[in-house]
Amino acid sequence: AMALRAAPRAAARLLLGRRGIASCLDPSTGLTEDQKEFQKVALDFAAKEMAPYMAEWDEKEIFPVETMRKAAQLGFGGIYVKPDVGGSGLSRLDTSIIFEALSTGCASTTAYMSIHNMCVWMIDTFGNEEQRRRFCPSLCSMEKFASYCLTEPGSGSDAASLLTSAQRKGDTYVLNGSKAFISGGGDTDVYVVMCRTGGPGPKGISCLVLEKGMPGLSFGKKEKKVGWNSQPTRAVIFEDCIVPVGNRLGAEGQGFSIAMQGLNGGRINIASCSLGAAHASVLLAQEHLTVRKQFGEPLANNQYLQFRLAEMATRLVAARLMVRNAARALQDGREDAAVLCSMAKLFATDECFGICNQALQMHGGYGYLKDYAVQQFVRDIRVHQILEGTNEVMRMIVARNLLQG
Repeated sequence: AMALRAAPRAAARLLLGRRGIASCLDPSTGLTEDQKEFQKVALDFAAKEMAPYMAEWDEKEIFPVETMRKAAQLGFGGIYVKPDVGGSGLSRLDTSIIFEALSTGCASTTAYMSIHNMCVWMIDTFGNEEQRRRFCPSLCSMEKFASYCLTEPGSGSDAASLLTSAQRKGDTYVLNGSKAFISGGGDTDVYVVMCRTGGPGPKGISCLVLEKGMPGLSFGKKEKKVGWNSQPTRAVIFEDCIVPVGNRLGAEGQGFSIAMQGLNGGRINIASCSLGAAHASVLLAQEHLTVRKQFGEPLANNQYLQFRLAEMATRLVAARLMVRNAARALQDGREDAAVLCSMAKLFATDECFGICNQALQMHGGYGYLKDYAVQQFVRDIRVHQILEGTNEVMRMIVARNLLQG
């Protein structure tokens, strides 16, 4: 039993040293030397700075601010943000590789970092020079943290029907309404908020950047969640909240477009977090099957379990290829990029959850104990099938593209 209880850190150790990784599973296959280098840095960080604390962050609901700031020192606070405001200026594929690697250490923390990166990218891309220089440097260093505010209590999948309103009064907007399920809400400093400045539908939506401490900005109670416990989730509430017009990103009516362009990258990032959790879970299962004995021999000798392990590895590699293909398409600005991002998010988050769940099953009763990392990967990535666009909405996007005349 003691050998079995050493398992939670085994995945990170295996990943870091590449010991025991079959070459078919190697996440560095096909990467450039530069990509292999920062993948190694991210895996190293995951193994040393995240994996040993993953269970504690989950149990005590700790938002690991100092650990994330250490990650930012490696360039992971603004990975695909331009270097002139403190970003790393890397590609979407580079970003996917980094988030996959970091998630082997803690999927929940990495998923928050992916949302933070998306917010900084939106300010960097759609903000003017003054806004970029005001917000991006402190976000890239993770001195400050960002939250993305699109979902409302009454509009999740139907985001274009959002009700939070911003009335223009001179050189300010007066904001009223609320946002739900906001990652980091209450603990973060910068809020990228989608609100209605015009008529109904997507063309009436604008994007405002709010800062904690603005009058009229408050937060709901901290939600109790199944997973993602290393990041707080709260409602964000606006009551006659005064926001300078100078805090609007882009033009009035451009907000929905900004939100959706952010989400294309966000979908790849969340899918990448699922890949890392699934990769770690396959390694944990592989290790468990070799250590655990039943009926007088290791579980690894059981052909049924061998076949399931083979299927898990195959589905992981297929999902990884899809995610990386979508990342390249988005980087290249291809016309089909948004649909490929939706396909990759749908496929990878569904398949990776199945892989983690199967890994838990292979652990038997041990898999249901919180001493074992595999149950936390299952809990943490279940929500990836819901957020950044539910997988049902991903199917709608793909189908619409296939059927449009």
